[in-house]
Amino acid sequence: GKPILTDGRLVSLRCNAPELAEDGGTLRQQTRGGVVERVTVEKIGPVRAVVKIEGKHGRWLPFVLRLYFTAGSEAVRIVHSFVFDGDERKDFLSGLGVRFTVPQTVPLHDRHVRFVGEGDGLFAEAVRPLTGLRRDPGAEARTAQVLGRPTPPAETFPDNVKKRLELIPAWGDFTLSQPTADGFEIRKRTKPGHAWVRAGAGRRAGGTFSLGGAVFGLRDFWQKYPSRLDIRGAHTERAEATLWLYSPDAGPMDLRFYHDGLGMKTHPQEREGLEITYEDYEKGWGTPQGVARTAELFLWALESTPTRERLNALAGVVRTPPQPMASPESLHASGAIWGWNLPDRSTPVKKAVEDQLDYLLALFLRLPEQNRWYGFWDFGDVMHSYDSDRHSWKYDIGGFAWANSELSPDLWLWLCALRTGRADVFRFAEAMTRHTSEVDVHHLGRFAGFGSRHNVQHWGDSSKQPRVGAAIYKRAFYFLTGDERTGDLLRELLEIDRQLLHIRIGRKLGGPPPPRVKATDHTVSMGFGTDWGAISSAWLIEWERTGETKWRDRLVAGMESLAALPMGWLAGGSAFDLNTKRFVGAGDKPGISHLNAVFGAVEANAELLRLIPSPGYGRAWREYCTLYNAPDAEKARRMNPVPRGFSLGEAHSRLTAYAAQQTSDDALAARAWTEFLAGGDGLGVRTDLKFVRIAGNAVLNPIDEGIGMSANAASQWGLAAIQNLALIGDKAPAALPPPPGRRRR
Repeated sequence: GKPILTDGRLVSLRCNAPELAEDGGTLRQQTRGGVVERVTVEKIGPVRAVVKIEGKHGRWLPFVLRLYFTAGSEAVRIVHSFVFDGDERKDFLSGLGVRFTVPQTVPLHDRHVRFVGEGDGLFAEAVRPLTGLRRDPGAEARTAQVLGRPTPPAETFPDNVKKRLELIPAWGDFTLSQPTADGFEIRKRTKPGHAWVRAGAGRRAGGTFSLGGAVFGLRDFWQKYPSRLDIRGAHTERAEATLWLYSPDAGPMDLRFYHDGLGMKTHPQEREGLEITYEDYEKGWGTPQGVARTAELFLWALESTPTRERLNALAGVVRTPPQPMASPESLHASGAIWGWNLPDRSTPVKKAVEDQLDYLLALFLRLPEQNRWYGFWDFGDVMHSYDSDRHSWKYDIGGFAWANSELSPDLWLWLCALRTGRADVFRFAEAMTRHTSEVDVHHLGRFAGFGSRHNVQHWGDSSKQPRVGAAIYKRAFYFLTGDERTGDLLRELLEIDRQLLHIRIGRKLGGPPPPRVKATDHTVSMGFGTDWGAISSAWLIEWERTGETKWRDRLVAGMESLAALPMGWLAGGSAFDLNTKRFVGAGDKPGISHLNAVFGAVEANAELLRLIPSPGYGRAWREYCTLYNAPDAEKARRMNPVPRGFSLGEAHSRLTAYAAQQTSDDALAARAWTEFLAGGDGLGVRTDLKFVRIAGNAVLNPIDEGIGMSANAASQWGLAAIQNLALIGDKAPAALPPPPGRRRR
C-alpha cells in the first residue's frame, strides 16, 4: 500500500529563438505541462491491458501516450509519440520530458540513487553519504549504504557521528546528461541556488536510473541524444524524477530549413537543384510541420532499492526489450509475408548470392556506428549515397543525404530479418520503421500523409509523395509485433488518395509526368507505382486487420479499372476518381519510369493478387513484369515507339522472375537470372567481398569501405537476390558468369 511513484505528467519547454543574436537580445522560455483530452481503455484481457491517452503538451505538440500493463509484471511500459505542429521559424522546442513524483519517507542516508552507465557500469550513491567521513559511522552502516540496504538505526551510530549527522550535506539533485552519442556526465548538487559538482562521466549511459524502489528507463537513450535523466528534491518528502526525451542541455531545437534557396529556380518541367545537388526545392516546402517521434519508457515500482545486479538486469530490458519471434521456418511455412525463402547455399551460385547478402548486411549494420548516425531525429535512418573522394557519406549534399526509404531499404531489411531470424537485423529494421514512418512523413498540415524525398534534412525535400510512407514498408513489423503506434500510422494513410488533390508539383519526381487531366474535386492524376502502390497497400492492410469489405471493394475497383486501361500497367499512371476509386483516364500511351516498381509495388501487387484473385489485373501486372527488361524488339510489339525510361535492370530482374514463376516459363526464368547476374545498373554478384579500412588523417574516424556503398543499390540488389532465390531458385544456373571484361578460357 505504500506509493512508490505517483503523479506522472508531461513537460515541455518552448523557446522564442534558437540562440542569442550576435547583437544580444533575450531568450524567453516557457514551461508547459500536458493537457489530457481523451483516455481510452484500448485493450483489456487476462494477460495485458493498454490505456491510450491523447492530448497536447500545453497548447502545442499533440501527443499519444500508451500505458501497457502485463499480468505478473512489476513493470509499466510507456510509448509516447508527439507531432511537431509549431512554426519552425519562431517555435523552438528546448525540452520534452515525462516527470513523476517519488515520495520519500526513509532517512536521508537510506535514500539511494542509481544511474546505469555503459555495460555493467553503475553510479550508486546515497542522498546523505556515510562513507569517506572523518568520523566512522561503523562498518555495518557503510556496507549497508554501499549495497543499497537499510542502515542500522542512527541511534546505534557512534556519538561523534550521531550528534553531527545533520551536518553531513544532503545531495538533493542529480542529473545524467547525454549530449552526444559518445559521452555522458553525471552532476549533483545539494539544492537549487548552489553549485553543481561533477560526479562521474562515461560514453554511453544505459538510460536506466532509480531512486529507492522507483526504477525508470528510456530506450535508445544515447542513440537518440540529446537526452537526460533528472532527480530533483531527493532530500525532501516529494522528490521528482524526469526522463528528458529531448534534453534542455542541448539548447533550443532548430528545425529551420538549412539554406535560403541559393538562387534555385522552380519551373514545371525543370528544377535546377536536381541538376547539380539532386535536391527538389520549392520555398516553404521544406517544413518540419507534422513530423513525429516516438519514445519508449519503462517504470518499475519495487519494494526497495534493487540490488546492483537486479538494476543492471532491468537496464538490459530497457536497452533491448524482449521480443517474441517465431523461427524463420515457422514464419516461412505460414506464408504470411510474400517473397522470401530460407537461406540456401546448395549450389555455387546460391552460395555466392547468400554470401553477398551477408556481406551487405555486415556493411550496413556497422554504418550507423562508424558514421554516428544517431540523434533525436536521425536514429534509424541510413544515408543515400557515398562520396569516395571525402570518404564520407553525402550528409551535406541536397538529395544525396538521408535515404528516407528511397528504393525500399525497409523491405530489404525485413526480408533479411524474416529469413535469418537474426536479432540484430530485426532491431535495425525496427529502428528504421520507427524512423521512416514518423520523421520522414508529415502527420498533420497541408502535407499530411505524404513523405519527403531524400534530403539533407529528413523533411527538407519539396517532393512530397505517398511512396515515402508506404504502408507496405510497415506491414512486416506490424504483423510481427502488433505495435499499436504503427497501427495508428497505418490508419493515417487510408485517405491519402484525396491529398493528391492538394499536393501537385509540376512534375512528380520518381514517376512519369502525370496525365493531362483537368483536376476536379474528385479526380486526380495518380501514378501506378509511387502512388497506387502506396495507397493500395494501406487499404490492403486495413482489410487484413478488420475484415471490413469496403477496403476490399476499393481495391477491387482500382484493380479492375487499371486492368481495363488499354496499356494496363504500362501506362504508368492515369486519372483516378476519388469517389468511385476507379481509374478513369485514357491509359492508351505508355508511361515508363525506372522507379515505378521499386517503392513496394512488387510486394504490394504480389500480396494483392494472393488475396484478391483478379485475372485482368494479374495479366496487366505480369505483362509489365515481362516486358520491362525484355529486348526492344519484344517491347516494340506492345509499345511503338519504345519509350525511354528503362533502367535498373538488375533490380527489375525480380519482376521477370515473378512473371516466370507465375507462368511456369523456364525461358523467362533463365532470362531473369541472366539479368540479375549481369548486374545492369546495380552491384552484380561479386566474389571480391572485402572491406577496406580507411583510417588516419584521411578521415575523422576509421571507416570500412566496400561494395554496396549506396542505399539504393544495396536495397534493390538485396530484394532482387532474395526474391529471385524464392521465386526461381530451382532455375539458377550452375555457375556464375565470368566477370565483365573477361572471356572464358
